[in-house]
Amino acid sequence: MRVPLVLVAGYIVCLLELLTPDSVAQTVCADRLTFTPVSQPNQIEWSKFPDFTLPFPVIYGGPRFTDQQASPLRHGFSHLVSVKDNEVGTLVTAQQRAIVYYGFATGINQPWETLSSPWNNDLSAYRTKWDSYLAGLSGGQTNSAGQYRIPFNRFSLDIERILPSDTRILALKKESTVPAVYRQLSDADFLIAYKNAIRNLYAEGLKYVRQHTDLTNTIVSSYADTPILNTYLNVIGNSWTDWTTNLSRVNYLVKDSTDRAVGGPYYTQLDALSPSSYYYYDYPNPLARDYLSYLLFQVEVNRAWSNKPVVPWVWLRYHDSSSSYPNFIQPFMAEATAIFPFFSGASGLWLWENPGLEQTRTDTYAAYEHFTHGLYRLSRFADMFQGAYELVIETPARDLMDKKLPVWRGVVKENNILIAAQNSYAEEGQKTSLVVRYKYWQRTIELTGREVYLCRFDMSALTATEPKLGLVTVSPNPVSNIVTLTFPQLPNTPTELELVTIQGQSVVKKAVNSVKEQLNVAQLPAGLYILRIQNTTGNHSQRILITH
Repeated sequence: MRVPLVLVAGYIVCLLELLTPDSVAQTVCADRLTFTPVSQPNQIEWSKFPDFTLPFPVIYGGPRFTDQQASPLRHGFSHLVSVKDNEVGTLVTAQQRAIVYYGFATGINQPWETLSSPWNNDLSAYRTKWDSYLAGLSGGQTNSAGQYRIPFNRFSLDIERILPSDTRILALKKESTVPAVYRQLSDADFLIAYKNAIRNLYAEGLKYVRQHTDLTNTIVSSYADTPILNTYLNVIGNSWTDWTTNLSRVNYLVKDSTDRAVGGPYYTQLDALSPSSYYYYDYPNPLARDYLSYLLFQVEVNRAWSNKPVVPWVWLRYHDSSSSYPNFIQPFMAEATAIFPFFSGASGLWLWENPGLEQTRTDTYAAYEHFTHGLYRLSRFADMFQGAYELVIETPARDLMDKKLPVWRGVVKENNILIAAQNSYAEEGQKTSLVVRYKYWQRTIELTGREVYLCRFDMSALTATEPKLGLVTVSPNPVSNIVTLTFPQLPNTPTELELVTIQGQSVVKKAVNSVKEQLNVAQLPAGLYILRIQNTTGNHSQRILITH
């Protein structure tokens, strides 16, 4: 039965009113909280933030000061490294605790410690050292198999006893503690022998930990021992393809014995990867502006080589080898560091602080509040990172750094896309227009200065400002059987038609091959649909009413 035209027209008006921006929340942004950053030294004012949680682990390794209420756990963090006595077992469970084993290879004056050499080490002395440490962590508690039961969910080794370059490895040939049988090898064979031996030594240490510790509920990682090592100045020295396909870029510690793939006896025992993502340069140094793409590069390049969860370590101070140490990073850097890694696929964050600084320095820890503020803003969209979702990474971070472009990343779930964006190259107050897109949806957003943009869009909603693609005629509308689309000329780039329901479900797709295309809609249920026409030059969206 055909609906009378006057009723159809009224129906169209009614539905269009229901879909206007005033009545449908097409864009939701994570507004900034109004707060005054702490100005008193050696304090973090957790109470200025609402209680909130996030759907991924964020380990708090920062100072606790006078807090005895496990406050970070109520403000976005999932684990504590430092726990007060009164918090253990009451405010903080074993599943909320993390620990770093510093000095795994040091403290007993062996070649591994003094020369980063894998030869002539007293492994019995190391096993005694490891056993003593694990016994202390467990309080002497063991399971039925005699393994130490440690009350920690996250256990990270800090080893850092390998020689990073072939030049430094070959210098070992001059050391008398290296057995003569190795020193007499050719340089090429010596390199192979060293890399195999140090890989096996690392693996031996982790194997001991696994054999003697009940790690049923514990995730083991190793600081900075990842396929691609931390690098700041050489990110753009190699192409993205080279970084992600050339095995010579991969840290030999996590290669298999054939040197043909990521793997090997140490890598296979790691539950997660922990790249180091510390910053080196402060504004106005031009290199400081690369900080965000540098951070995301560490996540993206290691994810390209491994399926293991990537949990980068971040520090709110500049690296201790830089001229800016021990200053804290800029507020907008702290906030962005809390938000962006998850958009590049990080499975968590480990916020680290040098354990000695809290006791030896008097500082203002406002950077911690800005980092927490970033976590809070992200928590407003926690649902976007739960269940099935898709990351949108249009341009690798390496290429963004090379071209000095703003960073934007997206997360898509059902019909929604969450966009995070920042122009770390902008001046204060500078306006930056940025096109963000996903398949046949796109928007132009505006960034201000270096502020972190964080907004969610309903991709099934249309706005009056949506870009257009030429003068496309669509008729008839309303339609019951065949709708015809007429183009002024054949598009010179591949163009696609897509008909979707107002809920965003795609029901018809078709490539444009002529100036006149037809869609048969006779079998579709009556109702309002959205016709999308898009190619790389623009897009056109129009509502179509199907009647029967």
